Amino acid sequence: MSGRDDPISFATLGMFIIDDFSFMDADGRPTGRTVDPQECRSRPSSPRLCGSPEHRLPPSEIGMIVDRGHDFPEPIDRALLSYGRDLWLFREHPDLKTTRALNSYRGEHRGFEYTTPRIRITPKDLEGTRLANAKTLHFICSPSRALAIMSEVEEGWKPITIYEPIPDRCVPEELPALQKVLPLISVLSPNAEEALSLLSLPLPPSKRAIEHAADKFLQFGVGSEGSGWVIVRSGELGAYIKSRATSGRWIEAFWTPEDADKVVDVTGAGNSFLGGFAAGMVLSNGDVDEATMYATVSASFVIEQEGLPCLSEEGSMIRWNGDNPLRRLETLKKRHET
Repeated sequence: MSGRDDPISFATLGMFIIDDFSFMDADGRPTGRTVDPQECRSRPSSPRLCGSPEHRLPPSEIGMIVDRGHDFPEPIDRALLSYGRDLWLFREHPDLKTTRALNSYRGEHRGFEYTTPRIRITPKDLEGTRLANAKTLHFICSPSRALAIMSEVEEGWKPITIYEPIPDRCVPEELPALQKVLPLISVLSPNAEEALSLLSLPLPPSKRAIEHAADKFLQFGVGSEGSGWVIVRSGELGAYIKSRATSGRWIEAFWTPEDADKVVDVTGAGNSFLGGFAAGMVLSNGDVDEATMYATVSASFVIEQEGLPCLSEEGSMIRWNGDNPLRRLETLKKRHET
């Protein structure tokens, strides 16, 4: 049993992955740049937008399984606990290595591959824990695997489902599986490149192409009776949100092209965006526009440095990287006032 009467607000099936990096120029020559994976380099979804207590979800309301192998780095362990012990559900694997992946950059092209065996997480892994029957369920995987995940969501459990397609399976061959699972999904959120790739549309992304892709996904029937949303995460272009019942709308990125020096490393931005979106849905009572602004602010903190943002407390206020997230949220809202 989970030990609580009401289900928590958010759980993710995303794996905890420690990232290693390789940087080369366009000709394949090492650039000399390095990133130490021990310095809090990891990619959990983070639905805890902080500020004053009434504008954040406490760790007890969100959760993620962390599979710790025998080689789990102590600095990362300490960093995770600093975000709130209740947030994590640790599973120990003394005979296995912690899941790791190599992010290889060659010029502007990014490659990704697992370097240790994956320990996948399914809805059945949540049973009997405090994460069981969470009100919102996030998962990142191929469309084919998304179908398998939804088959494990027990009858009577009706979570808001946030599906983030995994980049290397956003290929046209996966489109039939995606069409099958979309009616079961509340929110579909690929990034712009992934959306166009699934639909065999040409790159690079433009706002017009992204809007066309969102329309195509909605035609496939996102959500029960077509009631779901498509949110296309589009980097410096912002995020495009649309449902069949609403007109499409662009939410600007927090950091504009003029703030290029603020964008240090975009690894994990999508995970953090959707974690922030989940928190925003709770805190805004289901207002998708406002939730997307929470998501945008959440991602803005992740991309400012290599690794996780730094948290600090000032009385009842929790700051990220020395800044107040609510200040950023209000700044973003003002940009969209009409």
